[in-house]
Amino acid sequence: MAKGHRSQIKRERNAVKDTRPSATLRYARVPVQKACFVLDAIRGKGYTEAVGIVTYNPRYASSLIKKLLESAAANAQNNAGLSLDKLFVAECYANVAPTMKRIQPRAQGRAYRILKRMCHITVVLDEKK
Repeated sequence: MAKGHRSQIKRERNAVKDTRPSATLRYARVPVQKACFVLDAIRGKGYTEAVGIVTYNPRYASSLIKKLLESAAANAQNNAGLSLDKLFVAECYANVAPTMKRIQPRAQGRAYRILKRMCHITVVLDEKK
């Protein structure tokens, strides 16, 4: 257990900058649960294998995640100078974003709530050692 006050521990942890190439899609119009089905399939896979999985996955989230993977790979090539052959999906996760609330009119003056859920999707690549 680290010594010090809670804020001091958080400050030390946040001082270390993660230099791995990544890409984030904010406010994606897909629920977290549905995005995680695709993310679970590519977690830990090599870059080319992950792109192949996402390309032929019929889910809507896979098209979003494919663009995200390609963006993270472009960041790896241009900013870090890494080779695509050595890249793999180190982390990928979806966090909850704000939910759009809509109303569906029903019989006898009632109104049902429709929740259009969104998420923030993050893909982090890393180089195989």
